[in-house]
Amino acid sequence: RASHPHISSSSNNKKKSKSKHTTQHEGQGGWLKVVSKCCAAVEEGGNGEEVDNNYQVLTAINTSYNDILILDSPHSRMLLLDPTHNIHSIFMKGQPWTGSYWDEFASLPPIVPQGPIAIFGLGGGTAAHLMLTLWPSLQLHGWEIDEILIDKAREHLGLSHLEKPSQGAAADGGGVLHVHIGDALSASTTISGGYAGIVIDLFAGGEVLPQLQQVQTWLQLNDKLMPNGRLMINCGGTTSLSGSTDSSTDAAWDQNSTLKTLCEAFPGQVNWKKMPKSEGENYLALTGPLPDLTLWAAALPDRLGSGVVQWACCFP
Repeated sequence: RASHPHISSSSNNKKKSKSKHTTQHEGQGGWLKVVSKCCAAVEEGGNGEEVDNNYQVLTAINTSYNDILILDSPHSRMLLLDPTHNIHSIFMKGQPWTGSYWDEFASLPPIVPQGPIAIFGLGGGTAAHLMLTLWPSLQLHGWEIDEILIDKAREHLGLSHLEKPSQGAAADGGGVLHVHIGDALSASTTISGGYAGIVIDLFAGGEVLPQLQQVQTWLQLNDKLMPNGRLMINCGGTTSLSGSTDSSTDAAWDQNSTLKTLCEAFPGQVNWKKMPKSEGENYLALTGPLPDLTLWAAALPDRLGSGVVQWACCFP
């Protein structure tokens, strides 16, 4: 079954696992209240209905893969998916930063070989927006299983703008996002020569896709990389198999089942960090040897470079 956050992406679920994004951005508080009102609007077929005087429902539609809800506010537009209405993508107005894990994906290009980078779980294109803003010569390949979601993201979330070549790198026509419809975990996502890097952000119903709890899946994904390529993964929140809820241990990498599976697949070749509470508390993973953190930070904007020091090898 398929490829991308089916309907989840933000918020807590019953197991103490956080999906894609859980924070409330400055100036956009009260999302829980807003979402509950939006759910009522969806049931009434409320496209165009204003919510809480600050939010407007732009799209409310059911597809074979998702319940799609796109909200407009003075500061951003948000893509909410599935019955949980978790936040899968944010299109910020006036500035590219989201203040969440999506920003971290834009730190990948300086530590991978030159070549195309894939986003498995494109959603509304949040990561792609920032990556092409910071690295305007990038050739991005975004995979998303829901064609209707892509159509709505083109209409409301600025995705179509990313599909036009940028003004950078005249030799290759500038950076661009190539959008593909299909299952990101299928053989069809392989390209000749491999990807320099793959960003993986695959959720369904508030959980990391179950296939990502299998070592074989990660080995197959790694085979899609060129030599020295890397995977960067949103592993969600704490999913300790021990059932512990002791917050003092939540920062340990082995509190996340996806990270544990990655470490089994690539012993000694997995690095991790945990986002702060203010930015969602998601665990992130990066395959390959731990980069030189000083050089990596120097290659990034200060906003990203300052957080590079938090990366560590799972097995120092």
